[in-house]
Amino acid sequence: MTQSIINSTIKPFKATAYHNGEFVPVTEQDLLGKWSVVFFYPADFTFVCPTELGDMADHYAKLQSMGVEVYSVSTDTHFTHKAWHDTSDTIKKINFPMLADPTGVISRNFGVMIEEEGLALRGTFVINPEGQVKVAEIHDLGIGRSASELVRKIQAAQYVATHDGEVCPAKWQPGDETLAPSLDLVGKI
Repeated sequence: MTQSIINSTIKPFKATAYHNGEFVPVTEQDLLGKWSVVFFYPADFTFVCPTELGDMADHYAKLQSMGVEVYSVSTDTHFTHKAWHDTSDTIKKINFPMLADPTGVISRNFGVMIEEEGLALRGTFVINPEGQVKVAEIHDLGIGRSASELVRKIQAAQYVATHDGEVCPAKWQPGDETLAPSLDLVGKI
């Protein structure tokens, strides 16, 4: 058994990202001070990956309005990210940084590296402004994710972070009632 990544602080990393037509450096320091999503996927030029990244691109404006930055990560190089961006209509929609992790350091830091294949599992991590992981979701390679469900989870994480003593029940949406855990609630829900 391994220790949960929830509430752990992100580990140091250095990467080159393809972002807005340029190669830019990104470190763990860039994730601090705002909410962030680190979105791992196995490889560029594949099948499920572009559907997920396209879905994330479609939700990016909403995430930005919530104060969230998205960082997609694969073990491909930043050159491969650029080539994929230049050749795929789906990937051309991406406006968030696409981090290159060819050495697997970032993938290992988050526990999603498939050592035998040199690829990352489909991992999604929501990180608060202090650099702590608040949501972790890991899928097998054949199972795609939903950006709309991720938006809901981030909304819940942000709500809980700013409303001490309250928690969000299943399927909670902004504006819904929350719970204030207490002895009085035990056995009554």
